[in-house]
Amino acid sequence: MPPASLADLEERLSRPTPAVIEMMSQLPGDIIILGAAGKMGPSLARMAKRASDEAGTKRRVIAVSRFSSPGSAEEFMQHGIEVIATDLLSANAVAYLPHAPNVIYMAGMKFGSTGQESMTWAMNAWLPGLVCERYHRSRIAAFSTGNVYGLVPVEHGGSHEEDALNPKGEYAMSCLGRERMFEYFSQTRGTPVSLIRLNYACDLRYGVMVDIARQVWNGEPVDVTMGWFNTIWQGDANALSLLSLAKAHSPAWVVNLTGTATLSVREVAHTFGKLFGKPVQITGQEAPDALLSNPYRSFVELGIPFIRDEELTEWVAQWISTGGESLGKPTHFESRDGKF
Repeated sequence: MPPASLADLEERLSRPTPAVIEMMSQLPGDIIILGAAGKMGPSLARMAKRASDEAGTKRRVIAVSRFSSPGSAEEFMQHGIEVIATDLLSANAVAYLPHAPNVIYMAGMKFGSTGQESMTWAMNAWLPGLVCERYHRSRIAAFSTGNVYGLVPVEHGGSHEEDALNPKGEYAMSCLGRERMFEYFSQTRGTPVSLIRLNYACDLRYGVMVDIARQVWNGEPVDVTMGWFNTIWQGDANALSLLSLAKAHSPAWVVNLTGTATLSVREVAHTFGKLFGKPVQITGQEAPDALLSNPYRSFVELGIPFIRDEELTEWVAQWISTGGESLGKPTHFESRDGKF
């Protein structure tokens, strides 16, 4: 059954899997989450806290962010998560953060990066160096993106972790800069690091499927030029990302994190049309390449996502058709020039 309410959605997004609970029973020390107030951070932090509690492991889970949205800090605190409100780019902010043996790095800038290139590089490439210096003795799971690969031929089945990187645009290049900072400190200081190349997590309030579904629901044309995509239920992304802490290594361990299938934008749009009982308008023609990742390593090392693409499609359709909340943050997955 799809989530029936916002509270139900939040509970499912933060529900720890047995594997996460088991890992938390073995993982020593507190967890600090940097950049925790984004789209994914709140439910990931809550899952970490719930898994620790269910494992009977006492630890602090600390969320660090500017918490610029009203009530965002309280959202963490009501679930027993400590908060530190700070701008990580401000002078000495990182240096004054508390020690934690486990760091989850989620800070970054994507949307609005065009026109703010210097800020993008500061956030995505300079800040990671500061964090690595402060936490060089900690275990770090750092979020990256599949954008570092660039577009690849659809028939190749998606980029592998060992493939040459070909970032397009300053956002993707700055994300490669972020990876290089974590790799450098992992190599030179022995910091155990896992680099998570996430390719489109889907909460029912945002995500590629949500973008396509809302276009169909609103009678808007769906552009299929970027004709293929990967996605993963955010609850699964949370669980697998937390499990990557146990895989952190020196030199850095890299993993693609996404769903089990290469999905067609055209086919997904027509599926939503059937579920909504609405006509579908298609524009453009599929290009031979797209931003796609091969998730085989994550399936072997971390586990296979619980929620299938077909089930996620039905959940999204139900959520939108019943007036479910939207974050109003489109993914811009259709961008082919690297500008966000």
